[in-house]
Amino acid sequence: MYQLLTFLSLILLSISCSNPNEKKNNEGDKSSILEHKNELQQILDSSKVKGAILLYDNKEDTYYSNDFEWSKSGFLPASTFKIPNSIIALETGVVENDSTLMQWDGNPRGLKIWEQDLIFKKAFQYSCVPCYQEVARKIGTERMQSYLEKLDYPGMVFDSTSIDRFWLMGDSRISPFSEIDFLKRIHFSQLPVKESTDFTIKRMLLMEEYEHYKLSGKTGWSNENDHNNGWFVGFLELSNNTIFFATNIEPSEEFDMKDFPKARKAVTIEALKNLNYL
Repeated sequence: MYQLLTFLSLILLSISCSNPNEKKNNEGDKSSILEHKNELQQILDSSKVKGAILLYDNKEDTYYSNDFEWSKSGFLPASTFKIPNSIIALETGVVENDSTLMQWDGNPRGLKIWEQDLIFKKAFQYSCVPCYQEVARKIGTERMQSYLEKLDYPGMVFDSTSIDRFWLMGDSRISPFSEIDFLKRIHFSQLPVKESTDFTIKRMLLMEEYEHYKLSGKTGWSNENDHNNGWFVGFLELSNNTIFFATNIEPSEEFDMKDFPKARKAVTIEALKNLNYL
């Protein structure tokens, strides 16, 4: 009896000493810890944007965010969808590899940087919307749906009339939690894809490489009905850990929109520095 009481006392003590800011994750892995960070909200406030920065520390199995409700909410994936779109293009043979040439037809494309012949990797890095619209049309509705189910990439809504724009407008939605789940499966080679596809998408995602870390990621920006929403998703590879991130932000009324392209990455990098990952 004494041993039983001692055991129960230890359990109660461990519960009473737990961090009050921590709670079990009800998105993705049920065992992960969620920890609210006011510092991340301060980063967004000082940048005059609203939204959520969601970070996942793989070693600690802990999610950090300023707003977990925002992180559970769904948004248009915008150009972050170029990640699964690229994987499906490679798996179906629509694109052979990241050096496949995508020719410009000479028509205006909205941005000068898109108005040239681009290899697939550059089309990804320059976020060439017309290039990827062509890729999606070649993949087609049935194969796109089949592969999205195979990859467990949720929330996409489309048919033959919207196959080349459903990630930019319409009812498609993905949450920051789901973005991180997908990125984790890419990083740990857990997707049901060819080894060559796994290697290629990781090479395409790589943005910066230094002695002590590698930064991989993709930005996105949707503007449906003049509602601006921006993404920066990816992962930071350290010597002994990997930090995944999914930042989703929207401008405040006083925000200068010319800064929006840089703000998505800037607030994420600041968050990684704030938590001493960089």
